[in-house]
Formats: sequence, C-alpha cells, structure tokens
Amino acid sequence: MNNYFEIKLKSVSENEKFARNIVAAFSVSLKPTIDEITDIKTAVSEAVTNCIVHAYDNDPSREILIRCELDENTITTIISDDGVGIPDIELALTAFYTTKEEDERSGMGFTLMQSFCDDLQVSINENGGTTVTMIKKILRDEVISA
Repeated sequence: MNNYFEIKLKSVSENEKFARNIVAAFSVSLKPTIDEITDIKTAVSEAVTNCIVHAYDNDPSREILIRCELDENTITTIISDDGVGIPDIELALTAFYTTKEEDERSGMGFTLMQSFCDDLQVSINENGGTTVTMIKKILRDEVISA
C-alpha cells in the first residue's frame, strides 16, 4: 500500500456527494481518465447511499466509515456500516432486488458497483453491519500502448 486515508461521515444524504468527491480526488495521483473517475464516483455514491437508506434507514445519528488505499495502479475503497446487515448477500447482489420497494428504489446499487469496479466484495461484519470493498484498476498510458 502506497497511501491511504480513513474518514467517518455522518449518515446524511449530503455526505454522499462529499464521499464520492473525496474518493475521486484521492485517486487523482493514479492519473485516472475522466471515465475512470466517473466509475469511482458512481460506485462510491451507490455504496454510501446503501448505508444511509438500507443499513441505517435514514438515521442521521449513525456513521459510515470509508477507507481508501492506493497501491501502484489500484484504488481500493472500503465502506462500512454497523447497521442492520444483509441477511442474504447473494440475493442482495441480484439485479433489481431491494428492501425498500415502498420507496420506489431500483435495486440496482450492487449491480452498478459491480459494473464500475474490477472487483466487488460484500461481507457481514462480526458486530453487525456490512462492509463493501470495491477495487478499481486504473489503466495507465504505458499499459495501454504496450
């Protein structure tokens, strides 16, 4: 690991924008393309929104932990909550699955995260809650031209 940061954010919708922007800004040293930055921002937005809406049911007194690690050409973003957890991860990873049908949620959060990351891991925390680990490899010019 070359560099990292860790931050706790209050579980409020305004922090979703802050989270995606701070992770995107942190990735700049890897020289990502605009498309790669957009991928990172979208995946982070979905993960943070899942914490706010599903894990914490919009409870602003709760916290979301974000840790980002840079290593050569890879950014790993780990987003954790200590909310209700996911009873069936395999089902939750299914496109269009949502626990908030009454809120007209699309159920595409994990599907979007998977499509914008090179690897997505979802795990249940020992003390409750969920951790989402998203890995994005940044293609560099020297890799593309080789």
